[in-house]
Amino acid sequence: MLKNMTRARLIQVWFAAVALVVVAGVALGAAITVGTGTMLVALCLVPPAIVLMVWPAARTATIAEVLHDTDSSR
Repeated sequence: MLKNMTRARLIQVWFAAVALVVVAGVALGAAITVGTGTMLVALCLVPPAIVLMVWPAARTATIAEVLHDTDSSR
């Protein structure tokens, strides 16, 4: 399942999970203060930003493939 997971889908799942935590917290009577709101925003935005920076968007050629053309027929 994780091999077919795209970046966009993973970020959607993350936002849904954070939204469920917020809703559960409000439903159970958690106090929503400025500090709590700040932490929730950080919790919601930082991991997707890291995923976007780290997860490769597309396969890029390696240095060896650039130096030695892999498609050449010798």
